[in-house]
Amino acid sequence: MIIAVDGPAASGKGTIARALARHFELPHLDTGLLYRAVGLNLLRWGGDPESEFSALRACDFSQTDFADPELKSEAAGGIASRISVYPSVRAALLERQRQFAAQPGGAVLDGRDIGTVIAPEADAKLFVTASPEVRAQRRFDELQRLGLEVHLADVLLDIQARDERDSSRSSAPLRAAEDAILIDTSALTAEAAIAEALAGVERRLAR
Repeated sequence: MIIAVDGPAASGKGTIARALARHFELPHLDTGLLYRAVGLNLLRWGGDPESEFSALRACDFSQTDFADPELKSEAAGGIASRISVYPSVRAALLERQRQFAAQPGGAVLDGRDIGTVIAPEADAKLFVTASPEVRAQRRFDELQRLGLEVHLADVLLDIQARDERDSSRSSAPLRAAEDAILIDTSALTAEAAIAEALAGVERRLAR
């Protein structure tokens, strides 16, 4: 069984995907971490995010610690959003994601193009969203918990810029799959969002 969870930054898709993975006892992949790892590699290697060649060279996870808190930084996230528009970078990471989805028993993947590109054959697809203001506040709170010094206005501008890049890129733009279950978490607690997602997936699987 494959469950695809897509949506913009800080919409709650990761929280929902992890909860679904626990409930159905499936492995989970936050595909955004792959792009963040490339962004962090570029940042640490002094690479140029405006160079597709440099970004492709940074698709090397041999030294990557996916528990590194710097992967959650705004710097890594900002570069990840910029380099995700490059077709060669997306191609380099695509097969890794598809292999994860195709493992025996299935998996839960969250990202921005899971239901449309990575696993269009998924048994259940969700598209999770929320207003930019709500998402900015969530990301601001998360970064503060990580001990990072940020300003809410800057986080909101970054969220809006990422939305524009993700939605307008020519390669695998952010959009809901036609058969996706839509969940707006703007006014929902994490628990309520998870309950709505779980109910939606179970209805889809029962068809």
